[in-house]
Amino acid sequence: MFTFIQVQILQLWQTTLIALRALRRNKMRSILTALGIIIGVASVVAMVAVGNGAQARITSQVSALGQNLLTVMAGSKKSGGVQSGLGSASTITLEDAAAIGREVPDVVAISPEASTTAQAIANGRNWSTTVVGESESYLKIRSWKLAAGSMFTERDVRSAAKVAVIGSKTANELFGPLNPVGQSVRIKNIPFVIIGQLESKGAGMGGANQDDRLIVPYTTAMKRITGDKYLRSVNVQIASSERMEIAQQQITALLRQRHRLTEGHDDDFNIFNQKEIADTVNSISTIITLLLGSVAGISLLVGGIGIMNIMLVSVTERTREIGIRIAVGAQPGDIRLQFLIEAITLSLLGGLLGVLGGIGASKLVGLVANFQAIVSTGSILLAFGVSSAIGIFFGFYPAHKAAALNPIDALRYE
Repeated sequence: MFTFIQVQILQLWQTTLIALRALRRNKMRSILTALGIIIGVASVVAMVAVGNGAQARITSQVSALGQNLLTVMAGSKKSGGVQSGLGSASTITLEDAAAIGREVPDVVAISPEASTTAQAIANGRNWSTTVVGESESYLKIRSWKLAAGSMFTERDVRSAAKVAVIGSKTANELFGPLNPVGQSVRIKNIPFVIIGQLESKGAGMGGANQDDRLIVPYTTAMKRITGDKYLRSVNVQIASSERMEIAQQQITALLRQRHRLTEGHDDDFNIFNQKEIADTVNSISTIITLLLGSVAGISLLVGGIGIMNIMLVSVTERTREIGIRIAVGAQPGDIRLQFLIEAITLSLLGGLLGVLGGIGASKLVGLVANFQAIVSTGSILLAFGVSSAIGIFFGFYPAHKAAALNPIDALRYE
C-alpha cells in the first residue's frame, strides 16, 4: 500500500521524466535557451575573478611598501611657472628626520631618504640604476629580506662608508650569475663594496621595478653622490596600525612648528599614510569588482528573459499535449511543475556550464594580463544561485499559463 508521501514522490519522478523528455525532443532549442544563462554566469564568475585578482595584486604592492609606514615627502616647487613633482622642494632636513624620531613617541624606526639615478660600473659592464640613500633600519621598515650578505650598520651610516646593498635586477645586469657580495661597483667613479643582495620584490606602486637599485647609507649618498643638503623623503615606521593617524597628526604639527608655518599657510611637505592608501585602494577595487559583476549580471537577466520567451512559445506549441495530459488525469499542479522543472533544468545546466566557462575565461584573462585572477567560492555560489532563481522566476509565468489552460479548448487546438 503506497503512502501519501510515496505517491507524491512517484508523481514528482514521473513529472520530472516527462519534462526531461520534452527538453530532449528539442535539443537545439534547449541548448540555445540555456546559452543566455551560460554566458551570463560565465561573465559574472570571470569579471568578479578578474576584479578580485586586480585587488589582490594592488594590495600586495601596497603591503610591499612595509609595515605601518608613513612617508614624509618634501612638497613640490615651481620653476618658471612649472610645477615640479613631490620631493622636489628643499624643505625636509636631516634635523627634521632626527626630530621626528626623537619627539614622536610611536615611531619605532626611521630612515631618511636621498636618491638619484646614476651609472653603475662593475665586472666590465655598466648599468643605469637608482641609487638610494637610506639608514640601517630601511630593510626592517620595508619588511625586505636579504638573499645574501648583510645590511650596513649604524656605524657605516655615521662614517659615510662606501658600502652598498644591491637589488636582484641590478646584480643580474652587472654580475650575471656571479655572487655580487664582496664585489666592487663604481658609482660616479667612487668604488663601493657590495655587502648584501636583496631578495626580489618585483614591481612596486606605479609599476617601477623595486629590484633595480643600489642602497647606500644616506650620509654617503648626500656627501659623495648627490651633494644634496636636503632629503627627498623620510620613511617612518609606527608601532601599530591603530596609532598611525595619531602619529601622522603629531608629525604634521612638529614639522609645521620647525618650519615656522603659521595658521593659514599650507604645509610645505606631504605625509602619505600606507593604511589610508590601502583602504582607498581596497574601496576602489571593491567598487570596480561590484560594477563588473553588475554589468555581467545584466546578461543573466537577459538569459532569464530568453528562458521565459522560449517557454511561452513551448506552451503554445504544446497546447494539445497539455490538454491530453489533463484529460487523462493530470492535475494543474502537475502541469505547472512540469514546465517549472524544464525551466529550472535549463537554468541549472546553464549555470553549471557557465561556472566552468567563467573559470576558464578568468584563467585566460589572467594569462593575457599577466596576473592571477582569483575565482572565489562566493562568486560561484552566487552566480549558480542566481541562475537557479532566474529559472524559477522566469519559468513560473509560462508554467502558470500552461496549468490554467482549459482542457476542452486545449484538445481542440490545432
